[in-house]
Amino acid sequence: MIELFTADTPNGWKISIMLEEIGLKYRVTKVNLSEGEQHKPEFKKISPFNKIPVITDHENNKSIFESGAILMYLAEKSKKLYPEKNKLEINQWLMAQMGLIGPMIGQHHQFHYYHQGKSEWGEDRYFKITRKLYEDLEARLSKSEYLAGKEYSIADIATWSWIARHKRHDIGLVYFKSLSRWFVEIAKRPAVIKGFKVLNKDAEIDYP
Repeated sequence: MIELFTADTPNGWKISIMLEEIGLKYRVTKVNLSEGEQHKPEFKKISPFNKIPVITDHENNKSIFESGAILMYLAEKSKKLYPEKNKLEINQWLMAQMGLIGPMIGQHHQFHYYHQGKSEWGEDRYFKITRKLYEDLEARLSKSEYLAGKEYSIADIATWSWIARHKRHDIGLVYFKSLSRWFVEIAKRPAVIKGFKVLNKDAEIDYP
């Protein structure tokens, strides 16, 4: 049994989607970020930086933090969505999401969506960075069915979860033909729909 400690955020969606894709039995423990539950001492024991998501694999009494590491762990445990023959390519795109796409779009959320009007410099900077990320993803997906090649993988799950908030970005996903094709194709997967709704049954995926 996998216990998923999560919240209704892009990083949280990555893991609930992955668990649905691989079919492992799991239960969800919601962490209320607005009430500061991530700062409780018992949560810090399994999440050193007080961040979600975290999983506990009760089968071997092991806890794993950081969404990229969790995706790799679950992929190796299930032997799904992380083929040995393509691990190097998948790792590159997964690390790009972890180190660039997530953090930069996360800053764009802060300046453009949550605190609009507070910093013209921040809004302009992260809007431009996010638009460039869309352009780079469009370039990749114009010549590749999925991020790491011909097969859907954990790299796609990680990146899709951040592009799922495209309406907040105001970049215009509809203007990126290949990125939109990839987004919609993944959005229609039953496991993605179920994982996206795990904490909010009424949530709807925004199509471009």
